[in-house]
Amino acid sequence: MNNDIIIQITSGRGPAECCFVVAQVLRKFMLESQKKGLNPEIINQSPGIEPGTLVSALVKMAGEGAEAFAGEWQGTVLWVGQSPFRKYHKRKNWYAGVYLIPQNNIHSWNESDIVYQTLRSSGPGGQHVNKTESAVRATHLPSGIQVLASDSRSQIQNKKLATLRLQEKLTAWQFTDLVQEEYDKWNKHNQLERGNPVKVFKGWEFIEVSLPLVCIIVLML
Repeated sequence: MNNDIIIQITSGRGPAECCFVVAQVLRKFMLESQKKGLNPEIINQSPGIEPGTLVSALVKMAGEGAEAFAGEWQGTVLWVGQSPFRKYHKRKNWYAGVYLIPQNNIHSWNESDIVYQTLRSSGPGGQHVNKTESAVRATHLPSGIQVLASDSRSQIQNKKLATLRLQEKLTAWQFTDLVQEEYDKWNKHNQLERGNPVKVFKGWEFIEVSLPLVCIIVLML
């Protein structure tokens, strides 16, 4: 996981329109990164109140040039357009933020951090599936997360299942924790930084504006 880049796209504390921007930025980010062969994967999405909107999203990406590509997006993204939810709303500028999650916030997967414990499997009504200790409990020591596998009569197979489930649960826990951490950060601010957006999009097609910033300001008036 050390070679992966984790990107968060967030609406901060913005309204539904900003959540719309998050969903659109995510779509465009995925398409452009795929074209560059960077293998992006959406690992977490927090839906907004309106259909098709997202409060935030996490993307994992790997490949040569992944960090440089993500760096081109890092910062504030501005979308200039009519609100899709409030027809007569006068505001035309909506914002989302794109940020890299520091790698030191991600726990690496290390087999030495796992402790396994065997125990008897029990079936419905307290009946034993077998008389041997075939069930396996796996504990990740740094986080304290535990899982139990008793699907098979084979202790070896249950250990493999427990390891897989623990890895999946640890990954989900870490990403949930990261989302909460970023949410807490945004709670300390009233709004996204609106100056000097790294990317500007305009209109329903969400087409990137490549004009100089002075011209962009004229378009937004």
